[in-house]
Amino acid sequence: MSSMNIGFDAKRAFNNTAGLGNFSRSTITALASQYPDDRFFLFHPGNKKPLFTAPENATEIKPKNLAWKILKNVWRSFQISKLARELHLDIYHGLSHELPAGIEKTGIKSVVTIHDLIYIRYPDFFMKIDRNIYDLKFRHACQAADRIHAISKQTKRDLIQFFSVPEEKIEVIYQAVNPLFFEVCTEEQKLAIRKKYQLPEEFILTVGTIEPRKNLMNLLKGMVSEKINIPLVVVGRSTGYQQRARTFIEENRLQVFFLHGIKDAELAVLYQSATAMIYPSLFEGFGLPVAEAQASGCPVITSNTSSLPEAGGDAAIYINPDNPKEIGQAIKSLLASQSQQETIIAKGRINAQRFTPEKYAIQLRQLYKSIIHA
Repeated sequence: MSSMNIGFDAKRAFNNTAGLGNFSRSTITALASQYPDDRFFLFHPGNKKPLFTAPENATEIKPKNLAWKILKNVWRSFQISKLARELHLDIYHGLSHELPAGIEKTGIKSVVTIHDLIYIRYPDFFMKIDRNIYDLKFRHACQAADRIHAISKQTKRDLIQFFSVPEEKIEVIYQAVNPLFFEVCTEEQKLAIRKKYQLPEEFILTVGTIEPRKNLMNLLKGMVSEKINIPLVVVGRSTGYQQRARTFIEENRLQVFFLHGIKDAELAVLYQSATAMIYPSLFEGFGLPVAEAQASGCPVITSNTSSLPEAGGDAAIYINPDNPKEIGQAIKSLLASQSQQETIIAKGRINAQRFTPEKYAIQLRQLYKSIIHA
């Protein structure tokens, strides 16, 4: 089969700023540019201010009549299978944990990407109603899909452990890092970012939604315990957890800058401006900021848990995220050693080559082909 008709659940590509949105955009873009002869159909409920522009070889499929525009979620669940059959798709890929009802009855092969099962591992971080909805959607998708794309070996292990999914049904393919992060930025760009956000010349960086799982408090405690007085820049969407952090910051007179709504182009400059990126998350399905920072030439300190050693490879310093003192000591020793910084930067650039969009697109399309020809 030379060219394919591929359908995507693209709601998050057009609507979501962070993780799942970035993943959806980078998946569609990587495949569309690597395989220009394929046709891509992007199913999404529409958005007045879309965050994504469809590639030339892609067609947006949105609700047409008023009723479906109002009942967007019902359209996503119950109309997409019918539309997919009318479009003669070869494969349908649910990019974020779900598949439309009845897709398995259409004769169209399907893949679902499962990012993580954090709602099962850390139920306290989620409302009960959300956990119940996730459980229904995730389990249905895993059952209905011909194959499951897990974004890490950690997620594959969780699918086997919690959902009893047969191992042979799961394919691990690491996600792609946006090409922006591989580009070297200029001193002018660095200066412009520092000026725009009033940042100091030297700082360390942490990236991710400001929530308990990302573990900002232990990072701050580690800085206090080791008397680290270099400023910290925190990039991520704010939640109620930020207030707890702010109280601690004020009590301990730490210099912390909170930035949110940062686009990837600016984030790339921040990685390249920072002395180090600290990512002490308790649990991740993959931990994309680790690979992004490495691609950008920024040394990384991250947790020795979940999928993070998979992402960081031999090119990161690993800490126990439950031990603030250990986090602080790792930062202190890295800041004190120029040669350690240089070694980790060089190794990081090599490690990040595992996550180029080209490699990702080739592996994903091979998965599609193997399902169609199974």
